[in-house]
Amino acid sequence: MQSARVSGGESASPPEITEIREQLERILASDEFLAPERGRRFLEYVVEETLAGRADYLKAYTIAQEVFTRDPSFDAQNDPVVRIEAGRIRRGLERYYLVAGQADPIEITIPKGAYVPCFRYAAAAGRPLDQTEDEDAFGIVSESPKPVVAAEHRDGPSRLSWAWYALPAAVAFAALIAITSFFFPVPLGRKSAPASMSLVTPKVLVEQFEEISKEGGPSDIARGLTDEVIGELAKFKEIAVITRVPAAGPGIQQEEPRFALQGGVRVGGDKLRLNVRLVHRADGSVIWASNYDRDLRVQDILEVEADVAQRVATALAQPYGVIFQADEARIAQSPPDDWDAYACTLSYYSYRVDLNPQNHDAVLDCLKRTTARLPTYSTAWALLSLTYLDEVRFQFQLDMRRLGEPLALAFDTAKRAVDLDPQNARALQALMLADFFKGDVDAGIRAGAAAYAINPNDTEVAGEYGFRLAFSGKWDTGCELMSTAINRNPGPIGYYEVGLAVCAYMRGDYQAAELWVRMADLKYNPMHHLVLLAVFGAEGKLEDAHQEETWLRANAPALLANIRKEVAIRLQRPTDQDRFLAGLRSAGITISP
Repeated sequence: MQSARVSGGESASPPEITEIREQLERILASDEFLAPERGRRFLEYVVEETLAGRADYLKAYTIAQEVFTRDPSFDAQNDPVVRIEAGRIRRGLERYYLVAGQADPIEITIPKGAYVPCFRYAAAAGRPLDQTEDEDAFGIVSESPKPVVAAEHRDGPSRLSWAWYALPAAVAFAALIAITSFFFPVPLGRKSAPASMSLVTPKVLVEQFEEISKEGGPSDIARGLTDEVIGELAKFKEIAVITRVPAAGPGIQQEEPRFALQGGVRVGGDKLRLNVRLVHRADGSVIWASNYDRDLRVQDILEVEADVAQRVATALAQPYGVIFQADEARIAQSPPDDWDAYACTLSYYSYRVDLNPQNHDAVLDCLKRTTARLPTYSTAWALLSLTYLDEVRFQFQLDMRRLGEPLALAFDTAKRAVDLDPQNARALQALMLADFFKGDVDAGIRAGAAAYAINPNDTEVAGEYGFRLAFSGKWDTGCELMSTAINRNPGPIGYYEVGLAVCAYMRGDYQAAELWVRMADLKYNPMHHLVLLAVFGAEGKLEDAHQEETWLRANAPALLANIRKEVAIRLQRPTDQDRFLAGLRSAGITISP
C-alpha cells in the first residue's frame, strides 16, 4: 500500500494514505474542530492534494481559486484570505488535539509559513507524541545537551533563544492586600444561615449594544455581539451575568448589579468598530473602556463577533481582570459585611501574587468558612482544593496538626466542586492538579482538556493546563500554551515564568532558563529556588547554586531530602526527571538512587 510522505521527518515509518484519510474524517466530524465550512474545505483540499502528490502546487493563488472561488485576478498581497484562513485552521487543529484528539493515532498539522500539511504517527514505537528517542524536548534532532559537571565552568554564554522570553511586560498587579481585611466571621449570637448565591459573585448587567451607524445591517451585528459577549462572560463562574435589572416589589429585596457593560457598534464600508465600556452603576463612573476594530473583508461577521466577544470577556472576567481589580480596591477601602465569600475569592488571588506561605493558612481558613456557609458554591470548593494542594507542591506544610493528608483533601474537595458544577472550569482545573499530583496523569490531562474546552478565555485555566501538558512530556504544546496565557494575563505571572524556565532548561537553553526564573521572583516559593539551583548547576555557576541550596535547606529541608521523589511527582517521564536531576548533581547535590 502506498504511504504518505511525512514532512519534517519525525518518523521513519510514515502513516499510510488510508490512515491519514481516516484521521481527516475524524477531525472534520468532530464538534471540537472549530472551523467554518470554508475552513473545513481548506483543510480537506490541502490534505488531498498532498496525498495526490501535488503538494508543490499548494500556493495561495491555487488555494484561493479552488477553495475560495476567487477569480484569476486574485492577488495574495492585497487579499490575505488564504493566509488568514490557514492561521485559523492551525489554531483549530491545535485545539482539536488538545481537547478531543489526544488519543488519535495520526497527527495532521500545517506548519507556519506554508500550506502543505504534515502527517505523522502520534506515538512512535510507544514513545510520547512530543519526543522520540533522538529528539530533544522540542522535537529537534540533536545530541541531548549535558549540564557541565560541578568542577567545570562554561567558557562563554550560550546563544539566547529570544523567542521564548521576548514577551510583552506583564501589567503590574496591585500590591498584596492585607489578608485580614478580607475575612468577616459571623458575629456570635447570629445564625450563619445559607446566604443567597447572588451575594458571593459580582453582578454585571450587559446592556444591549447600540447601533451607531446607519449604513444598514449593524443593528443585527449589535445584537449578535451582545449575545456573544453574554455567552463568553457566562463561562466565568466568579461573576454573575444578567441582561436586565430584577424588578423589586413589596417585601422583596433585590441586589442591584454594581456594574454595567455598554457598547456601541459602528460599521463603515468594510470596517467595523465596537466601543465598549464597563460602568460603575452607582455613580456612572467609567471603570474601563476599549475599542475593537475589524476588517469585514478578512473575517466574516460571525467570526468577528466570536473573536471580539472572547477578547472582551477575557479582559473583564478573568482572575486579575478589570472586575477583580475594581472589587479588590473597593473591598480594601470598605469591606462589606455580606461579601465574605467573594472576599475570600479575592484573597486567594492576592495570595497567588507571590505565593507567600505566611498568607496560606489565612486563605485556607477563609475558604473553609465559605464552604461551610455556602456548601453548594462550587468555585469556593475549587479554590479550597487548590489551596490544600499548595501544601504539597510548594511545601507549605505549616500546621502539622492539620487533620488529613493535604493531597487527599485536595482531591476530595476538587471532586466535590466538579460534582456540584461539572461545567465549572475552575473546578475542573482543581481536579486536573489533584489527579496530576496523585500520579494519575492521564485523568489530570483529561480534566484539564475539559476545563480548557469550557473556557479557553480563562488564562489561569489555559496556563495551568499548559503547565501540566509540558510536565507530562508534551513540551511543544504545553510551553506554547503557557506562553500564550502569559501574554493575555494582566495579573501576576511569576508562577508561569518558572514553568517557562523549565521549558527552556529542557531544551538546553540554560541562559534563557535563568532569565525566566529570575523574572519570576517568587522569593518565598521553594520550587522557584529549586529550578534556579538546577539551572545554576547546568551553567556551572556554583557560587550562585550554593546560595540556592542554602535557602532550600533552611526553608524547605524535606524537599532536598526527598528530591528524587519530589521531581518525579512533577515530571512524568524518567528521561525528563534525569535531565533535571543532572543539573542538581552538577550543582553538587547528592541524588540518592
